[in-house]
Amino acid sequence: MSKVICIMGESGSGKTTSMRNLDPKSTYYIDADKKGLSWKGWRKQYNKENKNYLACDDANIVRQYIKRIAEACSGVKVIVVDTVNGLMVADEMRRSKEKGYDKWVDLAACVWDLVCEAYTYRDDLTIIFTAHTQTDHDEAGYMFTRIKTSGKKLDKICLESKFTTVLLSKCVDGAYKFETQANNSTAKSPMGAFDQMEIDNDIVEVMKALEDY
Repeated sequence: MSKVICIMGESGSGKTTSMRNLDPKSTYYIDADKKGLSWKGWRKQYNKENKNYLACDDANIVRQYIKRIAEACSGVKVIVVDTVNGLMVADEMRRSKEKGYDKWVDLAACVWDLVCEAYTYRDDLTIIFTAHTQTDHDEAGYMFTRIKTSGKKLDKICLESKFTTVLLSKCVDGAYKFETQANNSTAKSPMGAFDQMEIDNDIVEVMKALEDY
């Protein structure tokens, strides 16, 4: 059973940058937003020549790549999908002229199946999904931050329920951090995995902590 992690946050909160310390030799990066990565020198680390980078927003193709990598590329220990929203929005736009409820069911099923399938691969593989967030406000002023989804079907399903670890990426006073537990959000992590409510924005350290746990 592979390990699956979700990093959620607003644009510019440090989701992509948190991947900076991953080893490119054992990491495959799927750039679903097709915007490139966010640290200096990434093009030398992740590219087609190194066979560790794919810019693709088609969820079905992404599923095929993950399956192929998991089954045939034992040297790859980490797969990053950045972001799951890039897949959702692209699918929605490709089907923008379609009407009816079935389109939203198909969209929800596509994303749901992608995440569920991620758990079925080899034990030494970690799959990391990043996701944009939205913050809802009620009439009393209560705020709650969760993964942003396309269509009400995924809202009802609650995508966070498929992850054991959901970290909220944020920038506070110029410092980039991960929030490890719910604080007006859907952030969560295994009890006792992290000593602090906020930790440094580094996915490698997160993976070490979860491995030790």
